[in-house]
Amino acid sequence: MRIFTKSTRAAVLALSALAATTALAKDAGDITVAVVPKVAVPFFDDCNTGAQEAADALGVKYQWVVPQNTQGSTQVKIIEDLMARHVDGIAISVNEPKSVEGIINQAVEAGIAVLTFDSDSANSNRSMYIGTINEEAGATMGRSMAEALDGKGKVAIVTGQLGASNLNERIDGVKKALAEYPDIEIVATEGTEDDLARAVSVTEALLRANPDLSGIFGISQVGGPAVAKVLAQKEFNDRAGVIKVFAFDDLPDTIKGVEEGYIDGIMVQRPVTMGKLAVEHLVAQIQGEETNPQDVDTGVTVVTKDNLGSYTK
Repeated sequence: MRIFTKSTRAAVLALSALAATTALAKDAGDITVAVVPKVAVPFFDDCNTGAQEAADALGVKYQWVVPQNTQGSTQVKIIEDLMARHVDGIAISVNEPKSVEGIINQAVEAGIAVLTFDSDSANSNRSMYIGTINEEAGATMGRSMAEALDGKGKVAIVTGQLGASNLNERIDGVKKALAEYPDIEIVATEGTEDDLARAVSVTEALLRANPDLSGIFGISQVGGPAVAKVLAQKEFNDRAGVIKVFAFDDLPDTIKGVEEGYIDGIMVQRPVTMGKLAVEHLVAQIQGEETNPQDVDTGVTVVTKDNLGSYTK
């Protein structure tokens, strides 16, 4: 694997910026951008909506390329294919940050604008990251749980892919917040590969193994729906409303869980905004209009029953 020093990285970025200026002669209709999500889940449908709207508004060609699994090698192959198709820009939500570093660097060296959204590969030569600052979002989630538990109790974490950087940053934020509450103990952290059926099984096992569990964090988008489904079961229904539940992302089943009292709060990201900004920034970089890109924090909103009908994304 090629190792990039600071000077090499600067040279590569300078070359990519120079290459990008050559696209000034291109009409918007001759520009092709591709957006690559982590996997096919509803959260990324919202990203696609925002990205497609931006592409249509700017008049550029647009490709939405969905991996069939969460393996890093799959996204590597997708970027290789996009390079072979000579796209002008790629926005990617990264499954395994280390796995894609090399291919992102190769794409940048080839003059393709590359940025990340939702989930980063911070050590690659991507131009910028657009999305939630996940550690801060996790800290907000942790503080919300601590307040709901009055600062004491046993909690469990249900996440998605164990190697996903954005999810691990959220977990780091949760732990950072809970460090201020010594009477709250994290008793388990379980992965689900972002599969709902697996998340349901994991949650059932957690509740059976921990009859005194006080709270559950749904770190990825399947966590909220899974916990709501489990607490609605006859076996566990007496714990509904007793166990405090905080989740990420406003899927219909997660919103329903809030309405029915199974979920106390949702950390709602802004996926439509992520997709829209990803395409807009790619095109600006390709056309040489954005030469010093900076990361963009799209933020989160804590959604409860009180503001369920009034939040935006």
